[in-house]
Amino acid sequence: MKGPTRVPGLLYGGDYNPEQWPEDVWAEDARLMKEAGVNLVTLGVFSWARLQPGPDAWDFGWLDRLLDLLDAHGIAVDLATATASPPAWLVRAHPEVLPVTADGVRLEFGSRQHYCPSSPVYRDAATRLAREVAERYRDHPAVVLWHVHNEYGDHVTECFCAESAADFRGWLRDRYGDVAALNRAWATDFWSQRYGRWDEIEPPRTAPGPVNPTQLLDWRRFCSDALLACYLAEKAVLDEAGGDIPVTTNFMSMFKPLDYWTWAAHEDVVSDDAYPDPADPVAHVGAAMNYDLMRSLKGGRPWLLMEQAPSAVSWRPVNVPKPPALSRLWSLQAVARGADGVLHFQWRASRAGAEKYHSALLPHRGTGSPQWARTVRLGGDLARIAEVAGARIAADVAVVLDWDSWWALELDDHPSSRLRLKELVLSWYGAAHARNLTIDFVPPGADLDRYRLVLLPNLYLTTGATAAWLTSYVAGGGRLVCGFFSGIVDEHDHVHLGGYPAPLRDALGVVVDEFWPIADDSAVDVAFGDRVTSATLWSEWLEPGTAEPVAVYGSGPLTGRPAVTRNAHGAGRAWYVSCHLGEDIGLVLDEALADAGVRPVLDVPAGVEATRRDGPGASYVFLLNHRAAETDLPVPDGVDLLTGTAVRGTLRLAPLGAAVLRTTSTPIPER
Repeated sequence: MKGPTRVPGLLYGGDYNPEQWPEDVWAEDARLMKEAGVNLVTLGVFSWARLQPGPDAWDFGWLDRLLDLLDAHGIAVDLATATASPPAWLVRAHPEVLPVTADGVRLEFGSRQHYCPSSPVYRDAATRLAREVAERYRDHPAVVLWHVHNEYGDHVTECFCAESAADFRGWLRDRYGDVAALNRAWATDFWSQRYGRWDEIEPPRTAPGPVNPTQLLDWRRFCSDALLACYLAEKAVLDEAGGDIPVTTNFMSMFKPLDYWTWAAHEDVVSDDAYPDPADPVAHVGAAMNYDLMRSLKGGRPWLLMEQAPSAVSWRPVNVPKPPALSRLWSLQAVARGADGVLHFQWRASRAGAEKYHSALLPHRGTGSPQWARTVRLGGDLARIAEVAGARIAADVAVVLDWDSWWALELDDHPSSRLRLKELVLSWYGAAHARNLTIDFVPPGADLDRYRLVLLPNLYLTTGATAAWLTSYVAGGGRLVCGFFSGIVDEHDHVHLGGYPAPLRDALGVVVDEFWPIADDSAVDVAFGDRVTSATLWSEWLEPGTAEPVAVYGSGPLTGRPAVTRNAHGAGRAWYVSCHLGEDIGLVLDEALADAGVRPVLDVPAGVEATRRDGPGASYVFLLNHRAAETDLPVPDGVDLLTGTAVRGTLRLAPLGAAVLRTTSTPIPER
């Protein structure tokens, strides 16, 4: 099995910003990296002004010396193209590079990511820099990964300037071909919005009232594509001039503005920046969800946790540090969910700047700090479990995630403005996580043959092709659980007529007559036989056709009407959940899981996370105790790689403790 780079084992390290420090500090950094077990650092992310101090001036000498130093200490480099923050000389010579808000305000220099994604001046300057970096360092033995830009969309996801308007019009021409087709797609006869020429169309700037929803949906698509075009321009240079070194750009977990299915198709290695909040007692659940998405984006291939905080971050209103055991546990969690590297922001804590209070592997106190001991310990842990690298994860359950539907769901002027897709997905994922189920995420149209159960927390925007894909899955023997307000509109955000959810009615066997959103701070009862729970946020007037009720509303205006249904279709079955049950969605999942024959990785107590990675000759069971109490677990026989001790039948985990058991296994076929 192939890992994400040529560096053997698991990758460990983080962002290194040596330009912030005198050069005589670098040798100490390299020595301490070696002591800590660091084998990969990210360089140059924000070095544009140092590498190119003027339009035709270059300064690579310092980077030459640094790369040689790191290579001499056996430390590999993820080398960035340095294009995330244009230098002052560029924006002063070309102020049109700076982004413009929907209200017409041009944002200023002085932070980072201050550029218009559609700016040809920015793209030309960025690709020129990327080429200089690639041609100079493609043969350097330390460079094992190219790192394009940094966190696309973190600060600027859209720009409303004239250049962006022209780019948007070009994107629309490619999508629709002619203005007549656009008028039909945008339903411009509503409110007299009909266009006669392309040059009449502008971005959805601030307007007197609600903006055309299809225009907004296309704008979201365009903005993701505009940033992707920036990435692809640099990647093309790296592919041409950068040798055979793989290319990545760091994602930001489940991030609404960018369609990561489209983006990941153009990455050689998926990498992610993740910052779960230590003050949140269930933050590990959201982290697990994000990590499963990262693994899924490339069909199960190993991915990299490119950034996480060693302890506290610097940008929350209150920045709570991680207890030592939690920091270790969360690092191992990433590996448990398919990561082949655990990297951090950053190596040495900054002395100045906006992130000077952000934690680091080497803190302000230096090696006298307990944080340094944690840094060294984690390096040792990752070395002890290095054989896990390349091992894969198999899942029986898939969750459908579609960015088009996400964007459309959260547009304005819906029956409720409270629906947030990520929160809906997390509630379903959390119920699956509590049952120690392994989850893959899939886009519409993916191969579902290997999955016994497919979960659809919400698919508001459902094309005819997507509906046929899901219906065929159920008819062929699959099990589907579908959430409310799904199958409502097509790809243009036009309502499917004939009764909601029209394109999914054969599979689900129901008709929704009317939506009944639930007022804030209110709830209605839902009865699963003798078990009564409550629904918040949303309910629906549901009329079963071929479906049979599983639960009914027990209070409110829908009392006695079906709330959850089950429908036999072909050789399979589909459940429809017309309300928001929160964590009690598990009541539906339990029935569907039993029907589908899905079992957890291990039967372990609540608060213990169990996953399995399978390699060519061994299986690795990860056990993560998120509880504050010591816990005894039934486990398969094996060896705990973290301690080197044999385990037979049972294992005791300390509070926030972890184990990685090597057992025998059958390899997972590559997808």
